[in-house]
Amino acid sequence: MTEIAVARLDDLADGQVKGVKVGQDNVLLARVGETVYAVGAVCPHYQAPLAKGLLCGHRLYCPWHHSSFDITNGDLLDPPSLDGLPTYPVSLHDGQIWVTLPDTKTPLTGNPDPEQLPADDRTIVILGGGAAGLTAAQTLRQEQFSGRIVLITRENDLPYDRPKLSKNFLDGRTPAGKVPLRGEAFYERNNIEVQVNNEVASIDADAHTITFTDGESMHFHALIAATGSTPNSLTVPGSDKSGIFTLRTFADARQLIDQLPEAGKAVIIGGSFIGLEVAASLRKRALQVTVVTPETALFEKVLGPEIGTLFQTLHETNGVTFRLGATVDSLDGDERVTAVVLENGERLPADIVIAGIGVHPNTACLASLPQDEKDKSVIVDTYLQAAPDIFAAGDIAHFPDHRNGESPIRIEHWRTAQQHGIIAALNVLGKAKQVGESVPFFWTNHYEKRLSYVGHADQWDEIILHGSVKKQDFLAFYVSGNRVLAVASMNRDQDSLAIEELMRLRLLPWAEEIREQLPDFIQLAREAS
Repeated sequence: MTEIAVARLDDLADGQVKGVKVGQDNVLLARVGETVYAVGAVCPHYQAPLAKGLLCGHRLYCPWHHSSFDITNGDLLDPPSLDGLPTYPVSLHDGQIWVTLPDTKTPLTGNPDPEQLPADDRTIVILGGGAAGLTAAQTLRQEQFSGRIVLITRENDLPYDRPKLSKNFLDGRTPAGKVPLRGEAFYERNNIEVQVNNEVASIDADAHTITFTDGESMHFHALIAATGSTPNSLTVPGSDKSGIFTLRTFADARQLIDQLPEAGKAVIIGGSFIGLEVAASLRKRALQVTVVTPETALFEKVLGPEIGTLFQTLHETNGVTFRLGATVDSLDGDERVTAVVLENGERLPADIVIAGIGVHPNTACLASLPQDEKDKSVIVDTYLQAAPDIFAAGDIAHFPDHRNGESPIRIEHWRTAQQHGIIAALNVLGKAKQVGESVPFFWTNHYEKRLSYVGHADQWDEIILHGSVKKQDFLAFYVSGNRVLAVASMNRDQDSLAIEELMRLRLLPWAEEIREQLPDFIQLAREAS
């Protein structure tokens, strides 16, 4: 081991972080009181510089996608990262901070060897190979469960990074080999049995059995249902032609890329976040892109008209054209689509059409569980439990939200699904983890511009704005009944992190207090977190 002096203690204030070079390693120093910790300097998720994040007590937040870590031991506290941080021994001598480089580096996951754990004859089945499914499987092993884990997916791929599909993979920056979240060695090392291309027909909640579409069955002791969502399909005349795509799966993305015409015309039906991310990716590939949506303003119901106009302007500046307030009448062409015909009679030439008109919970096989009458999502309690020994996670979970009087909500966010997978796994093992202990978060990228969104608001009474939307430098507080339910932001990473920490601790002030304190609230939020 090699001990190296990297800084003076006086160079680091209490609560401050500082990136330093230790040999060939980039290391982050973090001071809490009179103690200094040293951890890896980049987030394992997308390599964000953690020096630009926020330290809240012993919790270190990533600035880009809000992963958080315990600086005392490097452990992961919240996704989207799947790994913790490497740690380095620290000593203080004569006012100097010394960091020791180990001879060998320890693995980041910290997963125990299943063969070294106490014997357990239970079988835990995870339905779905998405965000919730993978984090559930990983968490079970990290929590020392040594029994059989079976992860079942109807897709032909190992769990993969779905947010990349509409962004870096579609625009060509990320190769296909970088899309899977874990390689085969991870599942082998952790003795996680993955069954790909295997579809479930039904489950019997009372008998604890699963029946597959091929007639085979399986018994489980506990089940985590994380079957995700299915894209809504176009139903207008001509929807059965070739050249029409949805983008949900890795296979969808590969097929879409294979059939992209060079410098051709693409029409995207639907003004969703995925649809607009696809528009940005296709513009990077030099396609002409038109977006058709019945909304008169982009994201109006989610973000409000002012922020929606910002996104419209951003896309138009990059060459995207819009047909707002428009609906599709039919899709023209012989065997392959050649045009999108609007109800007003306008005909939009199209070499390719992508439908982004929302998704619905994939719960047909879960009919034996309690379901919401409206969308057929699975009704769960605060522990994500739907029935004895059965839990639901991710897009399909209809769970109580403590922030709005325990009214049930459903959230289709990547990190929420990851959080649910962790919570469900802990509760399968009797750890009593409640869904309200996690804060929802999502992000969307368009032309290197990122919007972050903390919390969740299905509806709101007003928006409190701080900063300038036009300059892409703002915080937008979404308020319902004097309670801030969500905050959207651009170019305010540390402010967004501070707000998430206050939400996590349930210390976010009432809306009237925030309104009265602006702009001082922002500094107060950082100090309070």
